[in-house]
Amino acid sequence: MAISSIYRLLSSSIRFKNPNFSFPFTTVSSAEKYWTHLQKNCSNPEKTLNRVGVKLDTSCVNEVLQRCALNQPLLGLRFFIWAGLQPNYRHSSYMYSKACKVFEINQNPRVVTDVIEAYRVDGCLVSIRTFKVVLNLCREAKLADEGLWVLRKMKEFNCRPDTTVYNVVIRLFCEMGDMDVAAGLRREMGLIDLYPDMITYVALIKGFCDAGRLEDACGLFKAMRGHGCLPNAVAYSALLDGVCRFGNVERALELLQEMEKEGGDSNPNVVTYTSIIQFFCENGQSMEALGILDQMVACGCAPNRVTISTLIKGLCTEGRVEEAYKLIDKVAAGGSVSNSDCYSSLVMSLLRIKKLEEAEKLFRRMLATAVRPDSLASSALIRGLCLEEGRVIDGFHLYDEIERLGCLSSIDSDIYSVLLAGLCQESHLMEAAKLAGMMVERGIKLKAPYMGDIVEHLKNSGEKELVSHITSMGR
Repeated sequence: MAISSIYRLLSSSIRFKNPNFSFPFTTVSSAEKYWTHLQKNCSNPEKTLNRVGVKLDTSCVNEVLQRCALNQPLLGLRFFIWAGLQPNYRHSSYMYSKACKVFEINQNPRVVTDVIEAYRVDGCLVSIRTFKVVLNLCREAKLADEGLWVLRKMKEFNCRPDTTVYNVVIRLFCEMGDMDVAAGLRREMGLIDLYPDMITYVALIKGFCDAGRLEDACGLFKAMRGHGCLPNAVAYSALLDGVCRFGNVERALELLQEMEKEGGDSNPNVVTYTSIIQFFCENGQSMEALGILDQMVACGCAPNRVTISTLIKGLCTEGRVEEAYKLIDKVAAGGSVSNSDCYSSLVMSLLRIKKLEEAEKLFRRMLATAVRPDSLASSALIRGLCLEEGRVIDGFHLYDEIERLGCLSSIDSDIYSVLLAGLCQESHLMEAAKLAGMMVERGIKLKAPYMGDIVEHLKNSGEKELVSHITSMGR
């Protein structure tokens, strides 16, 4: 392909887009008013913020936080906490995450203690809801020690912690793996006439299982009933997951039967059954796992994509590919998982067991019968073809076919770089130019690890102008 042709192909597809992001006028105005007020009332700003009298929303709060981030993080954090207490506004999980990022709370946990101390120095009226906003920040930033410190400080402000407050701190220590502190906090609740709820017990059971303390998890599970908290499917599933991880198949099946017998809130759900199916598959017992699937369906619980993918992977790993096809036929008849999900999982499993040819045939059969492959299957197969000696052009043709069928959204962006590198290495310059043009047109950047090899091959082939465009794609 002539250099000038390649240049025209690439040049025609280049579009530089500079979208302008702007907030609605009312939001900017609200943020500006809050910001101006904070500058004039740095001491005890909570007393007068209500006088601003403009609407709060996510964009407004976010802009105020950004303005405070560099030089006034404590003031910004106080505004954030105040905003979370207003009747017509509530922080989303996104906003808690944003606040942690803006004020770098993970790297600078002292800001949490500073804000509580600032309340004390200013003589602020602090409610339990204030502490809950602070604790939610600790939860988002995974600050267990600071969360416990906040819990202990509540007494100084005449605030009595409730079960929700304890649950946040208990869960933080469970996630950190410090089960002695977590269990101690549960016992402490009883001393102040608070009762652990289902959230408390599930966090502790899961925490004990994650820490390898299965006996403690089982003991706590039994103690729940005595404390008037009947285990539900979530509690059972948490314990069951731990039992399966430690390889106690008899105990796992006993728990499952117990759940099925009790019914109601304890009835096993799809997560419960999938945990046991995964356990059997990971231990080379996929046929036994199929029996659990039958049991699951008989109890009126439909499998989901994860359930079926786990079974397909297990069957293929054991060389039972025909059983995997039979499973898909059975599931397709039930309608709980789509043909697309089932066959995409099978393509992935065939690739894992090095059956590239069979995976490719199945994939092409999917395209021919309008069964849309998912992102993982599409990307994995193209990658597999590119890595197979002499088959990168087949990978490109498959990509081309997927594009014609309108399935390009199911290809990961890094696959473009893999494919382009392979085409350049095998001197398929016409196809490389076409792919590069598509990448430029769609704004897909060339991944850095592939840049050097691609540029070197093109230079050696005398394609200097194509090199220029390829290089600009990586910037």
